[in-house]
Amino acid sequence: MSQPTERNRLDGEASPYLQQHADNPVNWQPWGEAAFERAREHDVPVFVSIGYSSCHWCHVMAEESFEDESVAAVLNEEFVPVKVDREERPDVDSAFMTVSQLVTGGGGWPLSAWCTPEGEPFYVGTYFPPEPRRNQPGFRDLCERIADSWADPEQREEMQRRADQWTTSARDELESVPDAEAGPAGGADDAGGTDGADGEAPGPDLLDEAAAAAIRGYDDEYGGFGSGGAKFPMPGRIDVLMRAYARTGRDAALTAATGTLDGMARGGMYDQIGGGFHRYAVDRQWTVPHFEKMLYDNAELPMAFLDAARLTGDASYARVASETLGFLDRELRHDDGGFFSTLDARSRPPETRRGGVGSDGSDGSGHAADVEGAFYVWTPGEVDAVLDEPAASLAKERYGIESGGNFERGTTVPTVAASIEELADDHDMSPEAVREALTEARVALFEARESRPRPARDEKVLASWNGRAISAFAAAGQVLGEPYADIAGDALAFCRENLYDESTGDLARRWLDGDVRGPGYLDDHAFLARGALDVYAATGDPDALGFALDLAETVVADFYDDEDGTIYFTRDPDEAAGEDGDDTLFARPQEFTDRSTPSSLGVAAETLVLLDGFRTDREFAEVAEAVVTTHADRIRASPLEHVSLVRAADRVASGGIEVTVAAESVPDAWRETLGERYLPGALVAPRPPTEDGLAVWLDRLDMDEAPPVWADRDAADGEPTAYVCEGRTCSPPETDLDAALEWLAARREAE
Repeated sequence: MSQPTERNRLDGEASPYLQQHADNPVNWQPWGEAAFERAREHDVPVFVSIGYSSCHWCHVMAEESFEDESVAAVLNEEFVPVKVDREERPDVDSAFMTVSQLVTGGGGWPLSAWCTPEGEPFYVGTYFPPEPRRNQPGFRDLCERIADSWADPEQREEMQRRADQWTTSARDELESVPDAEAGPAGGADDAGGTDGADGEAPGPDLLDEAAAAAIRGYDDEYGGFGSGGAKFPMPGRIDVLMRAYARTGRDAALTAATGTLDGMARGGMYDQIGGGFHRYAVDRQWTVPHFEKMLYDNAELPMAFLDAARLTGDASYARVASETLGFLDRELRHDDGGFFSTLDARSRPPETRRGGVGSDGSDGSGHAADVEGAFYVWTPGEVDAVLDEPAASLAKERYGIESGGNFERGTTVPTVAASIEELADDHDMSPEAVREALTEARVALFEARESRPRPARDEKVLASWNGRAISAFAAAGQVLGEPYADIAGDALAFCRENLYDESTGDLARRWLDGDVRGPGYLDDHAFLARGALDVYAATGDPDALGFALDLAETVVADFYDDEDGTIYFTRDPDEAAGEDGDDTLFARPQEFTDRSTPSSLGVAAETLVLLDGFRTDREFAEVAEAVVTTHADRIRASPLEHVSLVRAADRVASGGIEVTVAAESVPDAWRETLGERYLPGALVAPRPPTEDGLAVWLDRLDMDEAPPVWADRDAADGEPTAYVCEGRTCSPPETDLDAALEWLAARREAE
């Protein structure tokens, strides 16, 4: 049999993950119709391997299997092998991950799927070892067995039946909307069906139900959720806990929120030396992480810590947020403003730890001797080489760095192992002296660490992840002041200049060293629209608001289906042309649940209802209402798994908080006040103080008349004036912001 693919074609792809596999002996093909057409021509299955550049087990499987000539021979002869960067093709990842979760009960990366030439999977899994191990088949043996089965007509028929069943189930899950015959959902043109018998959108009680579920799953010993195995950052759960506490005063909600934040901040998942969060912890105690650093984690978590600082008044939460954003600015920011995607988990160890590797840094087999966590971990001797006494002893005790360590090869992942007070007692020093000594020691350790071989950086600039980072920096601008808001504005400008076509309104998904790949998905539009709205709120820039409105228009026009009453993750493939469509993918997904990033469906709905105040019609609000009504039963059945949709439903039902400020610029004292107050989900809406000034803005935004959030809200007597609204009821105009906020507090007490 001739090989269905003549060569590895990843050398023409810009994706760093695909480039990592461009030299494999496997004849990898990028995802696309050409690969599946080749499979049909040669009547062979397609092997789809999905991963990302900083994925540890993706590296392991590549080194064990994809770089092996004998494995490559099987893949090249019997399959069309396809490599997918999940960060560039989240739609493909979502479809195949759904199959994996339905069939195996779990998923992860690398995701491995064997498919028919029509792209329907009939066998799925994640990492496979090279040889059989712990009830897992060896990868090459598995490939050979699948090829033999495909060659047998009876077995192939069974494989096709399985593929039909699996894809049908996945399609039902991903494209799920209620039966339209059940009744109208309400909203735009009575769009969509309804999950609930009464056809009503869920109300604010769902937020409290989500918080109650989070409390039940809270690990009251170490923080986080679940009492065994790995611990993942779940900022959405922390957010609903804080919102529920602010609403109900239930102490258990605040305890679960702050206990989780404290556990993460003290543990090894947080980079104690350089700031920023690793992907997740492999243990219940938050001690040992998987070491990759993702842009999205380091955008989502600072927002939770900033809200905790506002809610509790504890400055330590603001410090963690500031250090994390400092990491993003230092290590993941492009010189022109956008943010790169990831830092790898692995790197070459420093010279002091290179025992057992060759002088060229190889392990003797030609592989680079990259080690997970090498950049971040320490030995006592490495600390002693940087610091003199007593700083060395203080640092080792503070961060738990001791002989034997808590990680591989006798190294230690730094954690907060001793408090300032404990160290002061043990060393007969004042707490202030200990704190000063540790600050100096941390700086010295950081500078020494900078000389180590660095983890690889994936320099894709993704619209979606940048949107979340922009929101984080904008929030920090409100809480911590400059220069965070400026950084948010610069990142937004980078995305607009490099990913957005002003003439067509098309948003691409990613930029990489000038190479642009698209089209943008729902998360790109929704997250970037929310980021642009947050920049407007932090800076008063009407152009940022205009960009948010433009992106929201695209969400409604291209992703919303008024018959189904939902917003899909991709455009309608029947209406999309060229790159916008993908006939190969077997489902058009929706993103219901919050995972490592928020649900794009939930963020889109919430952003639409926030932006509705800047419209003179109700189209955005009607779409958002239709979405949460359509999926009402899904949200009610499991509010904790649908946090973003719960927040959207809460906003639809309650109207939320609005703070309109009529002024030439928001006074610094007012910004400080707003930065200190915990007003979850509040929309801050600056506007010019006079009708003449507002008319200039309306012209820039191509608006015919003032939208509700600005209309009839001028400055009083030429002074900066605040209008605070909640539940569509507003305070009188106040030239004293504290008085307007007191009106809000009194209103809540009266309820």
